[in-house]
Amino acid sequence: MTDKYQKIVERHTPEENVMVNAIIAFITGGIMGIIGQLLIDFYSSYMHIPSKEATVCMLITLIFMSCLLTSLGFFDKCVNFCKCGLIIPITGFAHATQSAALEYRKEGLVMGLGANMLKLSGAVIIYGIIGSFVFSLIRTLVGII
Repeated sequence: MTDKYQKIVERHTPEENVMVNAIIAFITGGIMGIIGQLLIDFYSSYMHIPSKEATVCMLITLIFMSCLLTSLGFFDKCVNFCKCGLIIPITGFAHATQSAALEYRKEGLVMGLGANMLKLSGAVIIYGIIGSFVFSLIRTLVGII
């Protein structure tokens, strides 16, 4: 029974070209980098904001745009084309948080949004904190030796 099911799954599973996906992700990730730099230049030049603060404004703009596109239902369609070019940067983190917020909004502010908003992106936060702690510990120990 399991072999028969596995054959059916393999027959209906679409094949993906890993190389094409990697190239698309590379190009769209690069475009995201260009957009980020253009936003920094815009905030620095036209809004007369210092570079450090312009970087923060760029991040806020990208987060806002990804949350808006998620709310309107366009972000998933963009990710289907762009692959990891949109998921890896901060836009992917904002999308994961916004998706969970939209899914659980009917359950209320505390039990819905508060309890579930970081459900998808919580693992990224936890492993990011643990990874940075381990890296800092290793760096400190190497510096002592």
